[in-house]
Amino acid sequence: MCVKSSNMIKMNIIKILLLGAIIVLSSCNKEKKQEEVAVSESKSKSKEHNTSISELSIYNLPSIWTTQDNKKIELKELKGDVLVMVMIYTSCKAACPRLVADMRDIEAQIPESKKENIKLLLVSIDPETDTPERLKKFSIENEMESDQWLFLRGTKSDTREFAAVLAVNYKKISPMDFSHSNIISVFDQGGELVHQQEGLGVNNKETVNKIIELAH
Repeated sequence: MCVKSSNMIKMNIIKILLLGAIIVLSSCNKEKKQEEVAVSESKSKSKEHNTSISELSIYNLPSIWTTQDNKKIELKELKGDVLVMVMIYTSCKAACPRLVADMRDIEAQIPESKKENIKLLLVSIDPETDTPERLKKFSIENEMESDQWLFLRGTKSDTREFAAVLAVNYKKISPMDFSHSNIISVFDQGGELVHQQEGLGVNNKETVNKIIELAH
C-alpha cells in the first residue's frame, strides 16, 4: 500500500508540473514570432478523429523538435498513438545502453497487430552533441529503424522543461557525460501520462501490459 501511495503522489506531482509547464510555455510562445513548421498533414489528419486533449496533455506544449531524419515536428502530431518515451544521450556508456535495451525488450513484447498505433521515442538530453545525423546513425547501430522508433532533439530550454514534466533529472558532469534519471514513461492517445517505469533492467511486465491495454 505504501508503494502504491508513493507512486500516486509522484504521478500527481508530475501532472501538476506538466500543467505548470504548459501554462508557462504557452505564455512564452505568444511572445515569440510564429515559426514555420513543415508537417506531415496526411498523418496528423488521420489521427485527429475523436481523440480529445485535456489540460494535462503534452500535446499542449508548443516546443518544436527535430527527428533523426532532420524533420521538424511538434508533439501534437503524434496524437492518436500510444507513446513510450525515454530520455538518453548517444555518447552515454553506462545507463543509456541499458535503457535502450529495456526499450527494445518492451518493443519485442508488443504484438505486431498493436505496433501500428505505438511510437517509441528516445529524446536526447544532449542536443548539442546529438545532431540528427548522429541520432540517425545511433538508430541504425541499435536496429531501431522501423516506423515505431522516433528520436528527438530540441533546444536546451525545451529539453530541460520537458524533462521536468517527466520528472527526469539530469546534470552535465563532464564535457561528454551526464548523470540522469532512468525513467521510461507511457502516454495515452491523448498525450496524458499514465505509467512510469523507473530503474535499469527491471521487470517491465506492467509497462508492456499497460501499452497493450491502451493500443487499439
